[in-house]
Order: sequence, then C-alpha cells, then structure tokens
Amino acid sequence: MPRFLYSLLLYLLLPLLAAKLCLRCIKDPAYRSHWRERFGFYSQPRQQAVIWLHCVSVGETRAAAPLINALLAAYPARTLLLTHGTPTGHATSEKLFGNRVQRAYLAYDLPFAVRRFLNHFQPCLGVLLETELWFNLLARCHQANIPVVLANARLSEKSAAGYAKLGQLLRDGLQSLQLIAAQSEEDAARFKKLGATRVLTLGNLKFDATLPSETEAEGKHLRRLFGEQRPVFLAASTRDGEEALLLDALTESSITDLLTVIVPRHPHRFAEVEALLIKRGLAYEKRSALKLAVASRTQIILGDSMGEMMAYYASADVCFIGGSLLPFGGQNLIEAMRVGKPVLLGPHTYNFAEVSATAVAQCAAWRVNNAQEISLALQALMAAPEKRLAMGGLGLALCEAGQGASVATMAMIADFVGPSV
Repeated sequence: MPRFLYSLLLYLLLPLLAAKLCLRCIKDPAYRSHWRERFGFYSQPRQQAVIWLHCVSVGETRAAAPLINALLAAYPARTLLLTHGTPTGHATSEKLFGNRVQRAYLAYDLPFAVRRFLNHFQPCLGVLLETELWFNLLARCHQANIPVVLANARLSEKSAAGYAKLGQLLRDGLQSLQLIAAQSEEDAARFKKLGATRVLTLGNLKFDATLPSETEAEGKHLRRLFGEQRPVFLAASTRDGEEALLLDALTESSITDLLTVIVPRHPHRFAEVEALLIKRGLAYEKRSALKLAVASRTQIILGDSMGEMMAYYASADVCFIGGSLLPFGGQNLIEAMRVGKPVLLGPHTYNFAEVSATAVAQCAAWRVNNAQEISLALQALMAAPEKRLAMGGLGLALCEAGQGASVATMAMIADFVGPSV
C-alpha cells in the first residue's frame, strides 16, 4: 500500500473517527478533555530542546517510568514531552511525574494533524514505546530531520503477520526509524524480517520498574478492607468474555470464604461487568464505594478504581493475568511478579510471549488451559502457603535478573541528543 492511499483511507474514515471519539466522550467523560489535541490543536506553550516520548496508555507509561526518571535527571535543561492515546495513560503520567514533564495527546495519524503536532512542539528526538508505528508521523519526522527511535519494541507473531500485509508502507516506516531497541532476540528477528535495518536487543524496560513507594501501604490498606484472614484472588485486567468464564469456574470452587477481585482492563466495561454480577445474583461491592471493611457475605469486589493496580496486586494471595484466557494476547505479568505474587496465566500470552514462557519454565507462573483449570490451580495454591511464597520469590528473582534495559536505552538516546549534564 503506498502511503498516499493510506492517507486517503484515513481521510475517508475521518467522519467515522470523529463519531467514535464522540461516542467515547459520552461513555467516558475523560475523553472530552483536550479532544482538540487529537486533531493537532495544542494550547501548551512552546518549549525549546524537547525530547518527546509516546506512551500510548497505562502499561507503556509505567514501563517507561525508569527511563523517564533517568532522562529528567540527566537532561534537566531540556523539556520532556509525554504523549498519550488514552485518558488512563494521561492520568498515570500525571500521577507518576506531575509537573516535571509536559504532556499531551498524540494527534491522529492524519497528515494535517501530524504536521501541526510537530510544528508546535518541534522535538529534537522522538521515542516511541513498544509497537507504535504511525506511518504519516514517521514520514513527516523523516522529512523534518527529527530522529525517531522505537524503544522497548515488541512484536508478536500475530502482529508481525498483520503488519506484513502492509508491504512497502511498513518497510518505509521501519526504515525511517533511526533505531529499533527490541525487548528480545525474537522480537528483533521479526522486525528484521519485515524490513527493519537498524535493530538492537536491549531488553525489557518493564523489569527496571521500581515499586511506587506507596505500594506496600496501599496494598495493606486494601487487604484490611478485604479481610486479612480471607483468601483473596485477583483477576487483573480482564477482557470481554473472560469474567463470565471465571465466574462459572469459581462457583465450583470449594475454597471457604474466597473473595474474588475483578479489575476489567478498560474502564468503559465497569458497568458491563457490574451488570453481569447483578444478573448472576452475586453479592458484590464496588471498590469506588468501599470505605469500610468488606461484608462477610460479599463474594466479589469490582475493581472500578483508577491507578490502584499495584495495590490490587499487593493485596492479593494469587493473581490471574487477564487477556490470556481468551485470545487477546495477555497483559503484563511483570507487575504481579514484582510484588512477589504467584501468577496464573491462560493459554494466550503472545503479547508477552518470552517473559511468560520464562516465568512458566522457572515456576514463577502457572499455565492453565481454561477457566476450570484456574479453579483447580487456585484451590491448590490457597491450600499451600509455602507454594505461593516460593512462586512469588521466583518471580521476583526473574524480574531482578532481567534489569538493565533503561541504562542501555539511555546510552542509545545519548547518541542522538548528546551526553547528559
């Protein structure tokens, strides 16, 4: 596909894109904030010597935190611009970095919007996180001599097969990048197969993430609310259809007084999951309304709060990583391992293939094939505290062994913006 056809298609889809944004604004009021930025209209004051990082949502923002903190320390005279694609990513940035960075939404990949974004901020370097390939953005940066690197880059087999269909459009985009810093050798090989010419393997930034100082205290607070003597099972970042399967399996569980905490991946699904709980006739409470200790009859906590995922992990006895029970590719399991918790994974973990396989091989995670096996694994772990402790320790050791990517990525960045001060 030539790029002009790609751009034409985006223009033809513009009314649909606007309608989708309006619908999201209705469902989630957070999307109403700064909506003009998505079309390239920015009100922030212009800064000089801008280093720009694009962290689309929560996961990328948290993964980039060690790198962002290192950049703030190394380049105090420069402005650090963080762009996001979701309100949750924007809110995570505010919580982690406050006013130490400038933040905005990245414009849609429409030529006029991309041009306005770059003309306004005029970055000296762009750092895209993971797999954010926007072809008009990359082309415009190349034309304007703005170097762009893809950091913490990952590419699953499924995504690689989809990107391969774009042919020359993809190859041109990859070759306009100054460098791709892949998480693993497998990721690097897939990028090279698709036409990338400058690829290094620097490791996974997520291993370098340090626990927020408040995690332990917030986790203990949640656990006191949940009940310190109750077994607590966390289903984290669940996706559409997984909650029903989990609830079916858990009804067969023989674990006495089990409290299940369900945290849907996307905030717009909170109401949908609540409707499912009502339909099932389950006794539940919402985290957003939880002020006192959970009632003894409560079976489910609906995790409808924002910014508490690490506290949820810290409060649980066993954690299931959502998006892996059905073929969504799985979510980040490193956060759960970072707080020393045993992890259950479904069969679909292609988004985190290497770390998932390593965690299973090193007995830091337990692979299950279906919801019924989750119930059996949960019963076994809840009955064996020493097994939970051992799995948690192995996960923590795996995280510590994988550190170092942020230092290597900082060295890569220095090649483009100069040595730190």
